[in-house]
Amino acid sequence: MPGFEIFGDEERKEVTDVLDTGVLFRYGFEGSRNGHFKALEFEKKLGDITGAAFSHLCASGTAALCTALAACGIGAGDEVIVPPFTFVATFEAVISAGAIPVFAEIDETLCLNPDRLEAVLTPRTKAVIPVHMCGAMARIDEIKTFCDQKGLILLEDACQSIGGSFQGKALGTFGLAGCFSFDSVKTITCGEGGGIITNSRKIYDLCDQFSDHGHDHLGGPDRGADDHPIIGTNYRISELNAAVGLAQLKKLDHILDTQRKHKNAIKDAMANLPEVTFRYLPDPFGDSATFLSFFLPTQARARQVAANLAQNGVPSPYWYDNNWHYYKRWHHLKGLTGAARLAIELADNLPDYKDMKLAESDAIMERTISMQIMLSWSEADIDQRIQAITKSFKK
Repeated sequence: MPGFEIFGDEERKEVTDVLDTGVLFRYGFEGSRNGHFKALEFEKKLGDITGAAFSHLCASGTAALCTALAACGIGAGDEVIVPPFTFVATFEAVISAGAIPVFAEIDETLCLNPDRLEAVLTPRTKAVIPVHMCGAMARIDEIKTFCDQKGLILLEDACQSIGGSFQGKALGTFGLAGCFSFDSVKTITCGEGGGIITNSRKIYDLCDQFSDHGHDHLGGPDRGADDHPIIGTNYRISELNAAVGLAQLKKLDHILDTQRKHKNAIKDAMANLPEVTFRYLPDPFGDSATFLSFFLPTQARARQVAANLAQNGVPSPYWYDNNWHYYKRWHHLKGLTGAARLAIELADNLPDYKDMKLAESDAIMERTISMQIMLSWSEADIDQRIQAITKSFKK
């Protein structure tokens, strides 16, 4: 991770196919395309990889979340349970739908704790969005059981976890829909891009329509002959972005093998460090291995080791102080600061984001450090990294 480390002739070839036709728009222009439909080909490949019946490619992971929420019928006043450790796009998408994000505790998977969902359940809860953070899975089977028992929609945010699985089943396929990000620093990159998978024809059709101004795409060569069954917006991806991602997607097996090899080498070297415990993985074989996350005994020690790692040339995220991925620094959410008035401000069940406290999550995140696993490392790079890590733990 990320995919841009291995740009090569494959990406150039796919992009050249598009440029040679002059058709950058993903729909129509059949006569000029010379048979090239990169977004459509990407969608078919993503479906094959994940085993999902339907796949839709759009402009970003955020667009995928917004589209999936709309397709699942989640909107004004609905409460959606989300984790406090995620990228801001998760709750932004919920707010954009007019719905209300409600935060539940995480556990040592660094994902939603299924045992803490009941505590935030209300009659207005409509959905749960577990986020498979940093390349690995939540306790997704237990979360799915909870949703099934309570009649809730399960929508998976697998934006960081393409290629991840649980007991042989791809992440993103446990819920009514699953979302991926293919932005510039993801395992598979389109530059900008996102994807939605589902086994529901209805949900797929709504995603396909919503992300393209409500077009039903049934008008044939004449795009103007399409009907518009629903109100939508423009979350389309371009053929150029899809072309880059298509070449990358064909490399996914190689990427996963490389990440897992590199992660195992570092994890094995750290296993004898007495202060370190590792993130709990419900299925270690399904880890896409984009990060190695571990815990220190105390917040003070985690801060010290994180500083040492940076000083020794091994900068590693200390998420507790991160501006974008942990709720403690989400000042714009706490103040509901938007460019315009937000629909959720009208809700009479709005949580108190300003004074929100998640003690169990804090106790985990204040001790957590994550190391990003890179594809381009040589054996010498890994050896040097292990030496720097060992040095960083010396008191």
